[in-house]
Amino acid sequence: MTWLPAPGPEADRDLPLDAHLHTNLSPDSDVPIDVYCAAAVARGIPEIAITDHVDFDPHAPAHSFATFAAREREVRDAAARWADRGLHVRFGIEVSYESQREAEIREHLARNPYDFAIGSVHVMPLSPYTGARVAGWVAGRTFDEIVAPYFAEVQAAIRSELFDTIGHLDYVKKYLAAHVPPSAFAARPDVYEPLLRALVETGTALEVNASGLRQPPGETYPPPPVVARFRALGGLRVTAGSDAHRAGSFAYGLGHVYATLAAAGFESLAFRRRAGDPRAGVSVDMPDRVRERFRAPNERGHPSL
Repeated sequence: MTWLPAPGPEADRDLPLDAHLHTNLSPDSDVPIDVYCAAAVARGIPEIAITDHVDFDPHAPAHSFATFAAREREVRDAAARWADRGLHVRFGIEVSYESQREAEIREHLARNPYDFAIGSVHVMPLSPYTGARVAGWVAGRTFDEIVAPYFAEVQAAIRSELFDTIGHLDYVKKYLAAHVPPSAFAARPDVYEPLLRALVETGTALEVNASGLRQPPGETYPPPPVVARFRALGGLRVTAGSDAHRAGSFAYGLGHVYATLAAAGFESLAFRRRAGDPRAGVSVDMPDRVRERFRAPNERGHPSL
């Protein structure tokens, strides 16, 4: 079994990148951007991406919460303020992907310059997975029937080729945890297979998202065996994010994520695909010292961290 460190101040520092962060320009976050910048410098994390939410459903909270101009100005100004501290601050976006709104999303991304684009399937107001609907949705349905709408939408997001990475691949586990435990997903690795193959075929990065470690599933989105399978299928592009919405969540669980990536054999993180060549692009090396930190204790001959 892969050894993984527990999240905490020692494990979650001196890492190359946190590529998924929400500021107070997302409706569900209260964090000023400089709080993340200061935390990154203090933790020895030299590169971050601010990826505030943008929704295209008029009923969703991030539909008109902050303009592109306001978000870009906030991030670019912070990047300039913190550059002399050795911090790179990238201007990103997390799009709530909905297949029926793909044309709007495509137009927005074509018109507006981002450093990094995450496409994520969220639980939107009319989703069967909302708190008011999920129990009724699960009742009488098989596992395949329960997860099918979510995974179909994730596959559509991947096949759209609009995004540098797909965020929290199996995020639906958060909403199903009281009815369908993570062990049920672990018992069915085949449901991930079409998604992983689509990622490989399109050159889209797999995000390993730490937020599940502080949410009901208690594991990353996706968990380590899925990351290892992605690598075995020929996956080359991965990224890592804490998905913080609160100051105390910055980098939380990133050590766990990097240990997962190192165990699967990844030596760098993807940051952006290159236009016209989705298999190339900007990457961030995972230093040898990081991979060495996350080798299992019995392989190193001394206790971890």
